[in-house]
Amino acid sequence: MGSKALSNAHGKGSRAVVLLSGGMDSCVCAALAVRDHQTAAVHVSYGQRTEQRERRSFESICDRLEIRDRLLVRNDALRSIGGSALTDSGIAVPESHAIGNNIPVTYVPFRNAHFLAVAVSWAEVLGAGQVYIGAVEPDSSGYPDCRPEYYRAFNEVVKTGTKEGSIRVVTPLIAMHKREIVTLGLELGAPFDLTWSCYQSEKRACGVCDSCALRLRAFRDAGAEDPIPYEVAAAR
Repeated sequence: MGSKALSNAHGKGSRAVVLLSGGMDSCVCAALAVRDHQTAAVHVSYGQRTEQRERRSFESICDRLEIRDRLLVRNDALRSIGGSALTDSGIAVPESHAIGNNIPVTYVPFRNAHFLAVAVSWAEVLGAGQVYIGAVEPDSSGYPDCRPEYYRAFNEVVKTGTKEGSIRVVTPLIAMHKREIVTLGLELGAPFDLTWSCYQSEKRACGVCDSCALRLRAFRDAGAEDPIPYEVAAAR
């Protein structure tokens, strides 16, 4: 799938690409990018359980934020590789209380490298100087590809592996707690009502997986109401 023709909808000279999964964090990242740049958004489907629902969120968020330039990409490698509850139907998605101190089975091996490779390639074609990704280290599931040192190292790869070496991967949320991300999103007018974070359901968020639990706690701690429906109301 390809991108649409570039537009100047926001009248900004600098260009940026945002990786937009359709989740809460990536939505806030997109709102930040739109505020400061002429923004293009890329979405990667990789055979995850909620693939169709996440794609709908991507399209809806882009519509609301008036992001016209979009790239939809399918990555079949991650589903073929497996090893994650998100891509392998034989591995159950654990409830949040069942997750210990180890990296959970919802980790998709080296996923963000696949996503960033697409986004950086497109940024180079578009002449965009920055690639936004909503990686978060605190209050997260502990995925290794969400650590600051990972992005420092990745930027060295981008610097040496692109024509101009000037594209930077930026992680504006990486040191923020989830409640702070919710607060920032509300200030920016990020369309949380269009987002999807649940790992296993495409109709109503389950409310018990780790992603749902982190999101619900974030809204509660921020003193705000999560606008999406949940199967398990008690999780609130």
